[in-house]
Amino acid sequence: MAPSLARSAASAGAATLTSRILGVVREQVLAALFGAGNAMDAYNVAYRIPNLVRDLFAEGAMSSAFVPMFTRHLTTSGRESAWRLGNHVINALIVITVILVVLGMIFAEPIVGAFAGAYRSVPGKLELTVFLTRMMLPFLTFVALAAAFMGMLNSLHRFFIPALSPAMYNVATIACAFAVVPLMPAFGLPAIAGIAIGSLLGGFAQLALQWPALNREGFRYRPALDWRDESLRRVLILMGPGTIGLAATQVNVFVNTVLATGEGTGAVSWLNYAFRLMYLPIGLFGVSIGTATLPAVSRYVALEDEPAARRTIADGLSLMMMLNVPATIGLMLLAAPIVRVIFERNAFTPADTAATAGALQFYALGLLGYSVVRIASPTFYALGQNRTPVLVSVATVLVNAGLNIALVRVLGYRGLALGTSIAALFNAVLLMVLLRRRLHGIEGGRVFTSFMKIAVASAAMGVATFAADRALAVWLPGGALLAQIVRLALTIGVSLLVLAGAAHVLHVTEFREGMALVMRKLARRPR
Repeated sequence: MAPSLARSAASAGAATLTSRILGVVREQVLAALFGAGNAMDAYNVAYRIPNLVRDLFAEGAMSSAFVPMFTRHLTTSGRESAWRLGNHVINALIVITVILVVLGMIFAEPIVGAFAGAYRSVPGKLELTVFLTRMMLPFLTFVALAAAFMGMLNSLHRFFIPALSPAMYNVATIACAFAVVPLMPAFGLPAIAGIAIGSLLGGFAQLALQWPALNREGFRYRPALDWRDESLRRVLILMGPGTIGLAATQVNVFVNTVLATGEGTGAVSWLNYAFRLMYLPIGLFGVSIGTATLPAVSRYVALEDEPAARRTIADGLSLMMMLNVPATIGLMLLAAPIVRVIFERNAFTPADTAATAGALQFYALGLLGYSVVRIASPTFYALGQNRTPVLVSVATVLVNAGLNIALVRVLGYRGLALGTSIAALFNAVLLMVLLRRRLHGIEGGRVFTSFMKIAVASAAMGVATFAADRALAVWLPGGALLAQIVRLALTIGVSLLVLAGAAHVLHVTEFREGMALVMRKLARRPR
């Protein structure tokens, strides 16, 4: 495996880990304050609109459309040319997103009513959702610009600060939960409005964190916008299909939210809490590895070095499997104790724990699929194959919608999580088959061998996890939080030891290289 890819992924992963942990803390705070009641349901639906665009911009269209073009300018024309493109893209995003925000505020009521009409049966719930939607819509502009900053820094091999920037969103939301939420009633506003304010402040903080790093690289903002610039037009044209091509997971989650609004109070929140926990390994492993892989693949494509591109993709896939296959098994086996330790307190009840854990188990089934798409879909745009991921994404959304409509009748809200996971796996498999055809192979033999070794090691880990969880429930009984934490920590520790032993016996290269990289980083003395 290319050491530079592993180092880049580790750099992004370290920052992303911080952000994702803070994201879980954020959900802990929200769960304790609001549980899974009507206010939390309303916030989750209202937030889903700007959050959908955030995910598509930050981890989707912006990466697939802007990063390859920006990297091409850096590689072939130098930094000045790249900075000029960056200025054009930033100013174009300001114009486009401000128009969308204004339109969204004007038409918020019919938009919310179209997909959360079931909220009308609960007095005030739909109105609260509309109010929160209008409050949070300006978040779109902040996050679009933050994504542009992220794309430029990633192209310059600066991964840590961009990956850390979402942590600022979580910090702002947590701070507002304690400092602003208690003040809301004094202003005649619902308490949950304080969380919406935190979302806006968090979006701005993502920009503020990245700006100094970009400035040190030599970027100087200029209020220049030339709609006729060929590179800008190329980026904007690619962002349309880029959004669709990477939209499957987020649109599917959005569809889940719509269907869940009809499953009674709490269903939307249970799915959201479960998806947040499942998204921790996606953000840490899938997005981090994808973020590190895309600039490298784009550079090799620009240099017309197809063998190097194939090798880089194979490296990324192998590393991703080593991290995500064990994570899938761990989340499925330990869903209930994980949810209980993280969320079950104050307004979040044992019934909420059981409901959230059920959704988490089904979401975890698609973890590998979600993550593989983070590598495969942007690669097509780097290759100039824009239509392929668009068609695959449309097919995936249709498959997901059909599955969810059928499964929600059988399994309720949990069927929505299962349908999304099956659709994610379908998306990943189809993309990989087509990518293999386009690149005349992706070192499939090496990737398959790695997968089989990782699967066997993960199966051994799963047996140990199940046995340790059962044994510790007998040896360390009790419902106190400390006892729960100790049981969960010991179970995870046993699981990791067995995984490490199995990986060593099976000669899993990715595990050895990953551990060596971690040890090198730990051995470095603080600066």
